[in-house]
Amino acid sequence: MQNKLIILFSILLFSLSFTANGQKLVNTPYARFNLGAIEPAGSFKSLGMGGIGMGLRDNNSFFINNPASYSSIDTNSFVFDFGLDASLNVLTDGESRYTSDDINFDHLIMGFPITKGWGVVTGVVPYTSGYYKLYDAVVKGDPDYDPITGGSYSYHSGEGGFNNVFVGTGLNITKKLSVGVNMSVLFGMINRSYLVNFTDFYNVFNNSATERLQINGINFDYGIQYAAPLKNNYYFNVGASFTTAKNYNTNYEILTTRYTAYGNRDTVLYLTDSSTPTYIPGTFRIGIAFGKKNKFSAGFDFNSTKWSDSKLPGLQGYAADTRSYLFGAELIPDKYSNYSFMKRMEYRVGAHIRDNYLIIDGAQLKEYGASFGIGIPMSRTLTKSNSLSRTNFYFDWTKKYGPSSSILPTENYYTIGISLNFYDFWFVKRKYD
Repeated sequence: MQNKLIILFSILLFSLSFTANGQKLVNTPYARFNLGAIEPAGSFKSLGMGGIGMGLRDNNSFFINNPASYSSIDTNSFVFDFGLDASLNVLTDGESRYTSDDINFDHLIMGFPITKGWGVVTGVVPYTSGYYKLYDAVVKGDPDYDPITGGSYSYHSGEGGFNNVFVGTGLNITKKLSVGVNMSVLFGMINRSYLVNFTDFYNVFNNSATERLQINGINFDYGIQYAAPLKNNYYFNVGASFTTAKNYNTNYEILTTRYTAYGNRDTVLYLTDSSTPTYIPGTFRIGIAFGKKNKFSAGFDFNSTKWSDSKLPGLQGYAADTRSYLFGAELIPDKYSNYSFMKRMEYRVGAHIRDNYLIIDGAQLKEYGASFGIGIPMSRTLTKSNSLSRTNFYFDWTKKYGPSSSILPTENYYTIGISLNFYDFWFVKRKYD
């Protein structure tokens, strides 16, 4: 028991330091705006099923968007989930193609029961990524070419992002009804820079700008679930959750300068503001799930966020309301088969259709995609407990695009994730050593 605590505590410290100092280095131009590119968050079981989770309950998995599901954690158990992912982004504009990839920490989540029907879950998950590097050249003959200033070369870059550390609890009110709450700490910083050099470098002023956005604050998610058991181990569940709107503590700074090749530099604009908060609107989610215990499950979720109400220092007018439609299913041929390893595996598939919260040049981004996943039982020898521990794999493809009339580039974003999901009984007193 003591050795297990030391190992998990070491992994937790490693993950928190990785989250604080590392970032996903997948280059996407859409990370340049607002809070960056929003990252999918959750266990890989959920993401392999399209991201659903409002109506799902599982004794060895976490559906963090609905904390009411935490009440399903088994008595005397401890569940630990640690995940890494690898991403590839393929960006096209109809004429050229660009790729970017990276491997990074994704999440750490752990949970345990207080008593029967009352569970606690804590973890760290990503919220947004702000990494991008862009380059553009304007030469004679281009539509943007100005004969007065001549040609130019511009460089845009950004780094950083935001993460959520959360702790939540779920409680059974009755045998069928459960409620829950998450307390989340959102924190992080994005640094952005912009540089314009003219081809007539020695006879004109060149421009540069830097921007820093740092936010932090505590917010809450509230969830509810109604689980209706049916005959022959079938079930039908309904769930909903709501993340409250929040004004976050904010430090915003922007510096714009112009300079010459001879070292002369003038400050055009310097602004620092720590009194204006960042307002992130609330999110409403609702979903259903139908299935047969230890055999199959299927579900649908709907999410809605009024991003048009958001207030981001220095970045007004780029956010639009969003709606998401998530679909997912899982099949387990024979969870307790003693003869077929393949039958004990969990097979998942999902799809998602959503609005992106960004508006660029008057056009709102759209996205859709598909996912699938596999849960592979760990060896009883490896876990020294039971076959409820899993290695989870998931794959997701997401396409981001603008209207056909817009000039927005198209992204095809591919993600492969692997997580270790350990399930063990930690609170059982041994009769024999």
